[in-house]
Amino acid sequence: MKTHDLLVIGAGPGGYVCAIRGAQLGLNTACIEKNPRLGGTCLRVGCIPSKALLESSERFLEAKNSLGQFGVKVGEIELDLPTMLGRKDEIVKGLTDGIAFLFKKNKVARYQGEAQFVGPNRVRVGDEEIEAKHIVIASGSKPSVLRGIEFDYDIIGTSTEALSYPTVPQHLVVIGGGYIGLELGSVWQRLGAKVTVLEFLPIILPGMDREIADEAFKIFKKQGFEFRLSTKVTSAKVVDGKAVVEIEDGEPITADRVLVAAGRLPNTDGLNLEAAGIAIDEKGRIPVDSHFKTGVAGIYAIGDVIAGPMLAHKAEEEGVAVVEGITSGYAHVNYDAIPGVAYTEPEIAGVGKTEEQLKEAGVEYKKGVFPMLANGRARALGHTEGKVKLLADAKTDRILGVHIIGPRAGDLIAEAVAALEFGATAEDLRRTSHAHPTLSECMKEAAFAAESKAIHI
Repeated sequence: MKTHDLLVIGAGPGGYVCAIRGAQLGLNTACIEKNPRLGGTCLRVGCIPSKALLESSERFLEAKNSLGQFGVKVGEIELDLPTMLGRKDEIVKGLTDGIAFLFKKNKVARYQGEAQFVGPNRVRVGDEEIEAKHIVIASGSKPSVLRGIEFDYDIIGTSTEALSYPTVPQHLVVIGGGYIGLELGSVWQRLGAKVTVLEFLPIILPGMDREIADEAFKIFKKQGFEFRLSTKVTSAKVVDGKAVVEIEDGEPITADRVLVAAGRLPNTDGLNLEAAGIAIDEKGRIPVDSHFKTGVAGIYAIGDVIAGPMLAHKAEEEGVAVVEGITSGYAHVNYDAIPGVAYTEPEIAGVGKTEEQLKEAGVEYKKGVFPMLANGRARALGHTEGKVKLLADAKTDRILGVHIIGPRAGDLIAEAVAALEFGATAEDLRRTSHAHPTLSECMKEAAFAAESKAIHI
């Protein structure tokens, strides 16, 4: 029987980072992954391939509609979808191969197959049993399956299928108005599809700061998205090669393809958690304490299988923290400083408290908002839609939340994350020099605006 100090189940962002960090800290480490390619959903069929397609489709649309304003004349623009999809696949391959190299470099033993507990500290993979002093469950998540949806994983499918449509659908119905639906909907809308988003709630991007989400809604509508909010989908099935979507109190919608992007569920199927003595909660998650310990000694869980946002970078933070907790006795993740980003155009990003959360909690706050339109770099880029919104405590001036819609918001939010992590105030941000001309100056101006002293508006 093989034995290890640390055994990680799952090689997604949380799992592979956990395994590498464990090896770096001197633990004899192994990782089990059922897929031949490492990186998990995020790298293989999630974050990375979707961002590759978002970038390609944005370049296509820009060449088609926007380059003239920069003095760049182009001829007839033609979509080469096979090349676009091939580029996406090459990016994924390069990164998955990179993780395999990092496993070898750090001497992380790799087992391919499905993990199944046979005891509290023992796991079976195929015909082989592995024993470990510490086991970390990082098995990720899977798409939610809605009642009444008849998946054929072609015409009606999930985000996985939407990454590889062989042709641009004339009409794509997206069920779900969250990050995944809007990102992949953006890809195909830019390439020529009519995109209809069906959302059960009366808003898109639930959980995001409403002022920012409402502005996104207006921009997306202007881009050509069709939204049907407060809409309940009762069924979807394939009829004569087309998708027919039934909605409550409305006419059926016929489309070429349907993308179901209505959230994700913890992926614990097949792990045989009962054999280890682990129970899941009503949402299918594994309960853990602040050090990611389950109720069974030596077994931990991180990432999408535990409570919290299902984000790759959240899982990575937990992957590092759990191992450092095992080796040093101390583990910590600041969940108030975990950003969220939608890689649409414009990008949308936020960290910390939303204005709605502060109102609900009765926290006195001040708000500073600065529009991208007033920023020189945004004008030079030709992307002036959006704003930076900063929320600070009315008494202490400490930054409580930052929310951005605009060009490169996903990169800009890093400064806000660092500010929250170090307990910075709006004054700290105001007094920090920002290079000119850059988009980051919007952050500084928003901090000034929180004191009603914005310089450039």
